Amino acid sequence: MKERLTSYGGQAVIEGVMMRGSHVCAIAVRAPDKSIVIKSETLSGLYRGPLAKIPFLRGLLILWDALVLGMRGLSYSANIQSSEEEQIEGRELALALLGSLGAAIVLFFLLPAGIAYLFEEFLYWNTFSVNIMEGLIRLAMLIGYIWGIGRIPEIHRVYCYHGAEHKTINAFEAGASLEPETVMRYPREHARCGTAFLLTVVIFSIIIFSILGPMPLMWRLISRILFIPVLAGISYEYIRLTAKLLKYPLGRIIAAPNLGLQKLTTQEPDLEMLEVAIASFNEMRSKEES
Repeated sequence: MKERLTSYGGQAVIEGVMMRGSHVCAIAVRAPDKSIVIKSETLSGLYRGPLAKIPFLRGLLILWDALVLGMRGLSYSANIQSSEEEQIEGRELALALLGSLGAAIVLFFLLPAGIAYLFEEFLYWNTFSVNIMEGLIRLAMLIGYIWGIGRIPEIHRVYCYHGAEHKTINAFEAGASLEPETVMRYPREHARCGTAFLLTVVIFSIIIFSILGPMPLMWRLISRILFIPVLAGISYEYIRLTAKLLKYPLGRIIAAPNLGLQKLTTQEPDLEMLEVAIASFNEMRSKEES
């Protein structure tokens, strides 16, 4: 049972929660009429294939999960809230995914690298200091972005559903009954959160890029893109390790920054939000066991 628990995760969507197991993904959304709409699907064999068992390479699976499965969940939840004329499907969804991926790479990888290059080129900072500064800029931009969009009311509600997702998984892993009033008592932070993955990628980017030598601007930018899969693989293994070490004092210290950042990406949900998260989790669990 302990090994199975590690496969459970999820994501907040618009007025809902998506829960992912080893074989099944389920999404529950609160519709405008206040009913809960639930959908489930079998995950691709990619999640059970050789890639999912190879250390470091399996981190790429997390990227796939966050980008493709997550975007599909977001579009589905948006469609539940929209009229037929506003539905997002097919080509529009693919373009939205590519656009979001491209914007994230530019904002969090290329822009900090470009700013750091200016300091190296015109202020004659040494390469090591410049690369450290690049990482700190990337970290500041990530935290600022998360905090800034959280001021938007619609995104604030997504953060509340994110908290509901974590509380539900924490309650289940503690063996508690999945009732909204019971689940509410559990923490809204979780060691396997995608927020932890993002922060870990940024931290390891500081370490890895700081040891690279001086490069022309073009090669600097190309290297930042090429190293994204490497950072994903390393970060995933680090998160798996810290999750296993949480029962030890050192493990809790190591995981503290990741859990601390979740104070920004999660908010306290209400009972109706917890009801949605529990519905999604129960649907996923029932399909996994059938």
